[in-house]
Amino acid sequence: MNYQWYPGHMMKAKRMMQENIKLIDLVIEIVDARIPLSSRNPDIDELGKNKSRLILLNKSDLADAGCNKEWIEYFKKEGFYVLEINSKSGAGIKSIQGTVREACKEKIERDKKKGIINRPVRAIVAGIPNVGKSTFINAYAGRACTKTGNKPGVTKGKQWIRLNKDLELLDTPGILWPKFENQDVGRKLAYIGSMNDEILQLEELAIDLLTYLVVHYKEELIKRYQFEEGLDEPLKILEHICEDRKCYKKGGEIDYSKGASVLLDDFRSGKIGRITLERPDEMV
Repeated sequence: MNYQWYPGHMMKAKRMMQENIKLIDLVIEIVDARIPLSSRNPDIDELGKNKSRLILLNKSDLADAGCNKEWIEYFKKEGFYVLEINSKSGAGIKSIQGTVREACKEKIERDKKKGIINRPVRAIVAGIPNVGKSTFINAYAGRACTKTGNKPGVTKGKQWIRLNKDLELLDTPGILWPKFENQDVGRKLAYIGSMNDEILQLEELAIDLLTYLVVHYKEELIKRYQFEEGLDEPLKILEHICEDRKCYKKGGEIDYSKGASVLLDDFRSGKIGRITLERPDEMV
């Protein structure tokens, strides 16, 4: 399967970011804590050159706790400010204001020297589809400022949001990049729901995910789906899930597509357990 999804509104969103970046002091990049590197758009590094940078590991409650700590250290070494958050529960949100102040310290000092007082820091919130940008903004603001949805492409245009006297946020639509050089990155983005499921072969995606989980998170799989310890073959595990969850077509034939949807939904919602699909020591 070739993983690619770049609808027209993403090209428009990238142009919008290019036009507005000169107004920005800080780039707040939301990534998915389960795939912190694969959920970073390389275009954002180019767009955010010479700007203060803050990476937020969102959905950190769905990711392996030990891996979260490893990724925080990794990004700090790369020169980013970084925090782990859970936008849905609000965990980690209160730490952001102090980190924003720290990241923009030089800009605030420059303003003071010029006699500019109380000009808010202007930050752009960027990230790929479905990493939780709108949920983050609403959690940070403490009110519903943006439309949210559990699917990619909900935010379609830009909007400025005044959070408090110290900070203004520019929300932008999620953007992927035109071509994935590494299809492994595309596959991981498909796992977390950053692509439209309708363009994917879900059975193949589920088999690939199970191949990884059998090696790294087999105990969690067994606990969730109650299969024998000796069962290692991803296709057989998918068949077991189909049978256990009564995923059949008319006539009693196994419905692999339906079983694949069950697995992917369970993974995306954290029902299998806290899972991270990439680790810093693998990213050579």
